[in-house]
Amino acid sequence: MFGLFDRLARPLLQAFDPEDAHRLALSGLKLAPLPRRRADDPKLATRVFGLNFPNPVGVAPGFDKNGEVPDALFRLGFGFVEVGTVTPRPQKGNPRPRIFRLDADQAVINRLGFNNDGEASVLPRLARRVNEGGIVGVNIGANRDSPDRVADYVRLIEVFAPVASYIVVNVSSPNTPGLRDLQRASGLDELLARVIEARDRMRSRAGPTPLLVKIAPDLSLSELDDIVGVARARKVDGMIVSNTTLSRPPSLLEREKSIEQGGLSGRPLFALSTRMLAETYVRAEGAFALIGVGGIDSGKAAVEKIKAGASLVQLYSALVFKGLGLVSEIKAGVLAAMTKGRHAQLADMVGGDAADMTAEPWPV
Repeated sequence: MFGLFDRLARPLLQAFDPEDAHRLALSGLKLAPLPRRRADDPKLATRVFGLNFPNPVGVAPGFDKNGEVPDALFRLGFGFVEVGTVTPRPQKGNPRPRIFRLDADQAVINRLGFNNDGEASVLPRLARRVNEGGIVGVNIGANRDSPDRVADYVRLIEVFAPVASYIVVNVSSPNTPGLRDLQRASGLDELLARVIEARDRMRSRAGPTPLLVKIAPDLSLSELDDIVGVARARKVDGMIVSNTTLSRPPSLLEREKSIEQGGLSGRPLFALSTRMLAETYVRAEGAFALIGVGGIDSGKAAVEKIKAGASLVQLYSALVFKGLGLVSEIKAGVLAAMTKGRHAQLADMVGGDAADMTAEPWPV
């Protein structure tokens, strides 16, 4: 069924403006008579952040910004869904056009700017389906015009802790001016101190809520040292590596579109984000688990992320170019790698190549 949907829908969606195509895809998922979720191979099950994932393949934030279709995404085979980025107040984001497909590169540039419906709209959607099961994370960010961005994050922790399986503090979007400054050691330390205090304060009402930090791939290694040091000191539960990149690899074919401002995602991000993942893994030394994101478009790519240190992986841009069948393909690829390597559980494969990767030349 998914194959038929892809063959019919993808050529149509490619004819639309990327943002309009995305809205049509969400509408289709709301209306499509999707089959019940099929059980995954038990070998794919893994426990991370104290949560039991049926498989390690998640959908990255940006696809379901406002928590409209998490259950449809579970039926497509995802092991977890991350909604957002959500801000306290509704936000229109940057002017359109703000998404650009680089078809020849299988890449996307976006400068959306945290466009979303705001906490007051997203919260009831998640609350209504909280007993449906499935791991749903919430990615949170500050409003562009906020006078106190740290207070925005604290507020969102308090709002979403009762309905979120985990919460991600997004300080790495390149499309909100000044946001990445919160990755600096002093700013990050203050931010994490306050959001962790808020998370712990909510524990009696919400139970334990894993707290993750999402970082950029454009950090220097000394900046990464500082970030991982702060994250370890504050005892975060995990880190997501990585967000989109402001860099433009010289290998890009669509040179005219590549000059558009915004974050680059998709296949050209794979090498850089995977290297940053390995660098983060060796620095974390098992203090917290990692989610690998950036350029995953095959089972082979997902396995490489896992061997670089990812306990879980996420994708989004590749769905634009390869369709919904990619989810099953990736899970089959991970299973095949586990069988070939004689790994009884997914965790046995995590980080196996990380140290070697950090000794390789820096990706261009």
